[in-house]
Amino acid sequence: DLRNIKDTLGMNILSCKSPDMVEKEIWVYLLAYNLIRWMMVQSALLADVNPRHLSFKHSLQLWLIASTRMPDCTPEQRLLLLMFIAEQQVANRPGRIEPRAVKRRPKPYPLLMVPRAQARQKVLQYGHPKKLK
Repeated sequence: DLRNIKDTLGMNILSCKSPDMVEKEIWVYLLAYNLIRWMMVQSALLADVNPRHLSFKHSLQLWLIASTRMPDCTPEQRLLLLMFIAEQQVANRPGRIEPRAVKRRPKPYPLLMVPRAQARQKVLQYGHPKKLK
């Protein structure tokens, strides 16, 4: 489900401001998603399992660990990474039904739309604004 993927990859809040950069940011997330899926396919071929039975979250976590600890990994280390990815398979969950609802609640504070230093000065000068209900 695309909704789960955007939360898993951390793209539920885009940080760019201009439309061109937002488009680039989305393309980068799509590229990362496809690279993780490609690794899952390679791992599934190696382990002779169905790629759809492998865990995306597990694959992402292993790739993040490997890319930070072994930026210049050898072919043997890549093979080991693919073997580790194939170890975690998702269970068959027939009849699974999930509600289509967002659990995140709105925060009782307004968004910070000015630089933090400027907001601090305003708080020092005028005090904190009244609490929103």
